[in-house]
Amino acid sequence: MKNWITITLFFLVLNGYAQNVEFKAANFKNDKEGLKKAEDAISKGDESLVLGKEAVFQVQNPGMNFKKALKEYQVAQKFNPSNGLLNFKIAVCYAHSSDPYKSIEFIKKAAALDPACDPFINYYLAYAYQLEEKFDEAIKSYEAFELNYKKADNFAKFVTQHKNECKAAKSLKASPARVWVDNVSSLNSEFDDFAPSITTDGSEIVLTSNRPNGHAANEIGEFDMDIYSSALNDGKWSAPKQISGTLNSMSDDVSNNLSYDGTKMLIHREVNGQFDIYESKLSGLNWTDPVLAHFQISSGKSNEKYAAYSNDGWSLYFSRDNDSKSNGFDVMFSAMQSRQQKDFGAAVAIGNGLVNSKFNDGPIYMHIDGETMYIASEGNETIGGYDIFISKKVQGSWTKPVNMGYPINTPYDDFFFASTANGKFAYIASNRAGGKGGYDIYKVTFWGPEKKPLVDMEDYLLASIAMPMKDAQVEATVDVNKKSFTVFKGSTIDAMTKKPVEASIEITDNVTGKIIETFTTNSATGKFIITLASGKNYGIAVKADKYLFHSENFDIPNGAADNLVNKLIELKNIAVGSKVALRNIFFDLGKSVLRPESNAELDRLVKLMKDVPGLKVEISGHTDNTGSATINESLSQSRADAVVQYLTSKGITANRLTSKGYGSSKPVATNTTDDGRQQNRRTEFEIKGN
Repeated sequence: MKNWITITLFFLVLNGYAQNVEFKAANFKNDKEGLKKAEDAISKGDESLVLGKEAVFQVQNPGMNFKKALKEYQVAQKFNPSNGLLNFKIAVCYAHSSDPYKSIEFIKKAAALDPACDPFINYYLAYAYQLEEKFDEAIKSYEAFELNYKKADNFAKFVTQHKNECKAAKSLKASPARVWVDNVSSLNSEFDDFAPSITTDGSEIVLTSNRPNGHAANEIGEFDMDIYSSALNDGKWSAPKQISGTLNSMSDDVSNNLSYDGTKMLIHREVNGQFDIYESKLSGLNWTDPVLAHFQISSGKSNEKYAAYSNDGWSLYFSRDNDSKSNGFDVMFSAMQSRQQKDFGAAVAIGNGLVNSKFNDGPIYMHIDGETMYIASEGNETIGGYDIFISKKVQGSWTKPVNMGYPINTPYDDFFFASTANGKFAYIASNRAGGKGGYDIYKVTFWGPEKKPLVDMEDYLLASIAMPMKDAQVEATVDVNKKSFTVFKGSTIDAMTKKPVEASIEITDNVTGKIIETFTTNSATGKFIITLASGKNYGIAVKADKYLFHSENFDIPNGAADNLVNKLIELKNIAVGSKVALRNIFFDLGKSVLRPESNAELDRLVKLMKDVPGLKVEISGHTDNTGSATINESLSQSRADAVVQYLTSKGITANRLTSKGYGSSKPVATNTTDDGRQQNRRTEFEIKGN
């Protein structure tokens, strides 16, 4: 009771003993008609408010109930802004909106006008304090609610959760995460902008917004949610545009997750109150009409949303409201039984009880390392609303989620997570105060772990004696992930016309000869993107109908810094005179014996010659200008002969093949640099007849 009296006196003083004005005829003798309209509006609003609160305390989706109620209450508020109970009801509506900070002024005004207007006054007053990051005051108000509301035990898990949020917030705010969190103003509007998903190189982003879109507005004047895209140009995001194709509908369409290569997208859509997961594919410049996910994922019996691709392509992770529907959405996964039939097994909850909470869990984002899951949750150890957590896969099981910390997470809703491949940047959605309105997109920049200063040995010895030190040297690189990745992206174009060419790309582990991935570049743009783990030597073979195949070689050592390779691949028509450098043919230094890593490349040449039986080629060997010209010419001839011998051993007739060693006489790059000399050391084939 002491807390109640203190809070009441505080607001009486703050507002100069403001007077509560009841909706009574005696107070509005000169406007009975206005009073009647206001009372009718309140009555209509109350019907929706009850439904909304019931859904919230059952951890279910309140739908549009709070928005409907608010629309009615605003009619009455315009007539009489000095009623404590009405201000309280408006505060409740805003507290459960995408603009929760708007609830603060109304709940404080309600407490000042009539501190006994509703049994939940202290509950929502505590929430206002929590949003303002006045966590001690918030805890006192939650405790006052428990003491003064006899039915508080019905909401024990909510009050307990909120008090724990405040305690966790104090701790996390005292030791903030090493990040910057910035509002990406060019992506945001005064409406809800959320659900970011980006390509692994961070150059394109898709998001969801209910900004005006040309469709008819609903009964409360809001537009349906559509999916938009934006491109990063010179460090700035372009204005979002509705995504091309037939992906968007008249219903709410919400982007969930882009595939790692950017060619597929998972979304969820609400139709007649039912949430289901769909998949759309990029065909040229347009996204196809979404297809309903497998029945094990979009069950038709439950609501499913927030789907995410796994790194290996075998599983989908998503959120589903559980059978009792009293603990909100749980994170589930379903594994593909057959890639050919695309059959999925029964969905199961993840984490052995460690991941899912008694509140809503999801959206989900699976990092490409396959060992890190980012989960948004209203439960676990949040500091208010949705927070983003990290769970790690250890010995096949997902660990208890760990809060990513302040200021990534705040007392507001902070959810969705989309990371670049190197993990140094991510995009989230939040309705924290200070944005453009509703949910906004924010960029998170990770600083990496704090570095200890490095000093040279002289400094160290001096410091150990007399403590004098020179200026500290700080390590230059910041390692964000334990695993490092290289994003290999680019375009396939015609070497002559420079127009895009749709091509098949095959990624091979040169050591094992195993094909890691096969995919097709975009038919309209020729673009592609793939992420490769470090510690391997890769062969990239590019094939297109009526074009010579092209090969690239990448050696990414263990511990290599995260980087991006952007490659324009020019494909040549199968015409006499066309030349191709075989970049994945390997010899030991100074020798002409083919190494086993060369087999994959040579077998592709064998296949080409079998596919085009009229093809006649010259195999040529080339060196840099290091050493004797005579020795170089002899070595290059021997290497060309070795390739011809391999081809004939695979069934290519000798009369289709010639070999020539040119030594260093035909360089394709300078011999004054290591890179140039490496390019000059090559094996080529030239089409002599077709």
